[in-house]
Amino acid sequence: EKLETGINRQKRRQNTNRANRDRDLFQIKNGLLDGRTSPLLERIQEERTRRKRQYHRTTDTYRVSSQHPQKKASKGEKLVDLLIQDLNELNDIPFFDIELPYELALKIFQYLDFAELGRCAQVSKAWAQLAEDGVLWYRLCLKAGYQLDASVCDSPCWKSTLRDCLSSHNTVRSNWKSRVGSIVQLQYELGKVLCDVSSCDNFVLAGYTSGDVRLWDTLHWDASASYLKANSLSANTEPRPQVTHVQVSSTLAAAAYQDGCVDVWSTQTGGQPIHHYQSAGGGLQALTLSTDSSTLASASGRRVRLDHCDDHGYWRSGCSSQLPQPVDSLLLVPDRPPGRPLAAAVAGDSVYLLDPREAVEPHVLHSVYGHPVTCLAASSSQLALGVKSSGWAMHDGGNKIQVYSLETRQSVVRVGTSEGDFTCIHLSHPHLLACGNKDRRVRLFDLRSGSSVVSLYAHHLGVTAVQADDWKIVSGGDEGLVCVWDSRAGAKLWEMHNRHPVRHVRFQGSMLVTANIPDEKTPRGACITDDDLTAHRRHRGVISRYDFSEDATAQDHILPICRSNYAESHGYNYNIGLAVPYDTLRGAYPAY
Repeated sequence: EKLETGINRQKRRQNTNRANRDRDLFQIKNGLLDGRTSPLLERIQEERTRRKRQYHRTTDTYRVSSQHPQKKASKGEKLVDLLIQDLNELNDIPFFDIELPYELALKIFQYLDFAELGRCAQVSKAWAQLAEDGVLWYRLCLKAGYQLDASVCDSPCWKSTLRDCLSSHNTVRSNWKSRVGSIVQLQYELGKVLCDVSSCDNFVLAGYTSGDVRLWDTLHWDASASYLKANSLSANTEPRPQVTHVQVSSTLAAAAYQDGCVDVWSTQTGGQPIHHYQSAGGGLQALTLSTDSSTLASASGRRVRLDHCDDHGYWRSGCSSQLPQPVDSLLLVPDRPPGRPLAAAVAGDSVYLLDPREAVEPHVLHSVYGHPVTCLAASSSQLALGVKSSGWAMHDGGNKIQVYSLETRQSVVRVGTSEGDFTCIHLSHPHLLACGNKDRRVRLFDLRSGSSVVSLYAHHLGVTAVQADDWKIVSGGDEGLVCVWDSRAGAKLWEMHNRHPVRHVRFQGSMLVTANIPDEKTPRGACITDDDLTAHRRHRGVISRYDFSEDATAQDHILPICRSNYAESHGYNYNIGLAVPYDTLRGAYPAY
């Protein structure tokens, strides 16, 4: 037993030393690619010069020089010796009629993609060794958008990691086109009508007419953060005020109530609100939460308020501005520098920019008398808004979309000529803009040329939500239809239907979240506070979550025969959601 323990201890020590050595080698290679001067660079040059001299000397001269003992190498010098040995025998890579040092050849190979590296690996053994370098494949993996939070030492073979990521990406894309995946309906409480839905990453937040706010973490379904408690003022009011707006980010969740109260929770802890305030003007017209910082913006009447959380966890009001007209919509510009929030507010026919650090008064970005702004969207560098043309300006081609640069704050392009009002805009790409219109069409514009790339006849009651990426478009309509389009082919891939209008569409990777929210919050004869027969399923609204990384039609998949356990103390037979084999994503539309 002692011998076995000693052997195991020696193996662990060897594995640790080997891992530390590989990490140091990766750091040296990565530093050479970045152009940084290594503290051992002189040692590398001296070692290369000494080896070349030894290579050209005769045997007798080599014996004479070997009689002089060298000084004991340090740990760093030993590491450099090991790096030189790992490169190749002479530390030179043949490039046609010349020979280049390994680090210089590595700098040349860093401009190649994975297909070109594969071709170079077939030239010679030296090129194959260079094309298999882990630092090159690590940078290719980051460039492709995979493993962004990983370091160069986290994977033993970055080439295999990139291959697996590309294979998974192709599988998800094929599942999107073929409608292969799993679907889950997020339902909170019987008898409650859905008011508003927001989603970000793996979080889905919903507010109801009962005043309840529910947070779903799709990665940890049983997390305690799912149950969010309202503030004491709203909780003790009878009847409880309805939830009017909800917003969620990766770290925070916010909700606004009908009485003007605003609650903010942490998505990690849930429970009691970490921040609360009440608007003096009553109910809120708009509420928005930054996706990359702890900044909250709200609008009540003509007043816009910005709250932010400092490094110590204390919430402070950073800005409070009074606009000439009531605010219609509000958003926060994403990907802003830390401590520099920027809000865009629509008030009638004007668009204002609110930056607490630049000026006290809001900056007027756009204002045309008699031409109200119907929708608003922003990226890190651009702001797009739909402008309604009326009266004497109708002959100018109809309604337009105006795109402004946030850096210069000047108009860069104007696209669209439609008789209907633009209802939703999404800046899906630095050069692409997707929008929906009341004329039943979904359009994709190229901002570089200002021309229309594709125009799709989508929804017969008008488009209410849209999102696009480099190859697909997901749109929702007022008739309750969710459509997925191939933007390059200009064809519909598939669709799903529900009786309520689609008010929320958001996809990321293999996940798609849609929300059908009823327009009627108090159905005729329904008592929302009680669980009676009048609060039927058809009045409540539906939140659907699609996962296209899973195949629900696989042989080992267990079909959800019934989504109710029959043991609930409240509810009736219509609350039991039966599922048949045809209610999969491949088959017909599910019956609600």
